[in-house]
Amino acid sequence: MRYGLSQVIAACVYWPLARAAKYLPVPSSWPLKYYAHRSFYFMRTDALDRFGTKLEKRFTRKQIVAMLESAGCTDIQFSDSMPYWVCRAIRTGAS
Repeated sequence: MRYGLSQVIAACVYWPLARAAKYLPVPSSWPLKYYAHRSFYFMRTDALDRFGTKLEKRFTRKQIVAMLESAGCTDIQFSDSMPYWVCRAIRTGAS
């Protein structure tokens, strides 16, 4: 059921908004503009990740930094461009 719903969302929401962003002059704040040059497969898998999971837990940047630091990570850097949820860190003292 969740899989089917995520595919419908990809087809009826992601794809039309992304294609509008690709072919029309839309503002940078346009919803789902990030997907303008992405494949439909990419949109389907992202919709499944977003809407098809049984449990979703969101964290703030501050919480992520705290978790990484408690795991012994340093030099924590977040992406300044889309996708913003990407970050990198160096784990010191890892064996």
